[in-house]
Amino acid sequence: MRRDVAALHIHSIHSIHSIHSIHSPDIRRDVAALHIHSIHSIHSIHSIHSIHSPDIRRDVAALHIHSMKKTLHLFKIGGAILEDNKELEETLAFFSNLPGRKLLVHGGGRRASRMSRQLGIEPKLHEGRRITDAATLEVVVMVYAGLENKKVVSMLQALGCNAIGLSGADGNVILAAKRPVKDIDYGYVGDVKTINTQSLAALLEAGMTPALCAITHDGKGQLLNTNADTIAAELAIALTAQYQANLYYCFEKPGVMTDLDNTDSVIRFLDPELYAAYRQQGIIAEGMIPKLDNAFRALKAGAASVQVGDRKSLALGRATQLVWTTDFPESNI
Repeated sequence: MRRDVAALHIHSIHSIHSIHSIHSPDIRRDVAALHIHSIHSIHSIHSIHSIHSPDIRRDVAALHIHSMKKTLHLFKIGGAILEDNKELEETLAFFSNLPGRKLLVHGGGRRASRMSRQLGIEPKLHEGRRITDAATLEVVVMVYAGLENKKVVSMLQALGCNAIGLSGADGNVILAAKRPVKDIDYGYVGDVKTINTQSLAALLEAGMTPALCAITHDGKGQLLNTNADTIAAELAIALTAQYQANLYYCFEKPGVMTDLDNTDSVIRFLDPELYAAYRQQGIIAEGMIPKLDNAFRALKAGAASVQVGDRKSLALGRATQLVWTTDFPESNI
């Protein structure tokens, strides 16, 4: 089955979970072998009921229900892109041209660190995550929810994309709780508790494109700094019940790489086992770890696809694709 699914073009499979949810190995192989358009040609319940085998009826019905969901593109852009005006323009142009409903998430950590130093506040990070004291919180709110968010929104508007800038407090779209102190006191850092999918869906269905910064709130008047990669994953997880959610982590590299100095070393398909091995070897390290931890959580929760790479690799289908197995007949890299 794995070999059969891998043989299909990765972008023609709307959900790896849909295929893996089929109970019978033989049926899984048969359904995967069908031309993808023949699956989508089953548009009616009548067509499904005409299938003789009850097992196949059940499994094809599951695929049919999934295919009825509207597509949503969730796009998280990294700090290096925000710092490069030309690349930001081209990345937002690529994003704005994605068909259908879309949602953007951004941080702004590099500019926040620079502004902190200008104000005499030395940034502190632990394993790629910012430690946020009261003074740092004021800086990140100004940078994330102010300068960066409004810059992104204005650029999207110039591209004809009707973006609306949001923090988690706006419309109560992301409620978080201050992270409890354990080995590390992260300060005013929030862990996402709930996503207001009703409000976000209302904006999406009204033709708007939410652009969310990495600021959340606790519902009691306290703003919190929340990792943008985490926000993107939580949004994908929450919205997958209503949409066929495709999650993209767009940053300055062409994908997850075995050698950061060699652009040809992109790992085309990354599964949990391979990720754990590369992490243990130190090949995948630092800020890439929380990004991929979040990405795999989203995939496990039902995201239709999760890809990691830069604008060009995402556009060409050469970015790193997260999957549950890399038991493919072709080379992984």
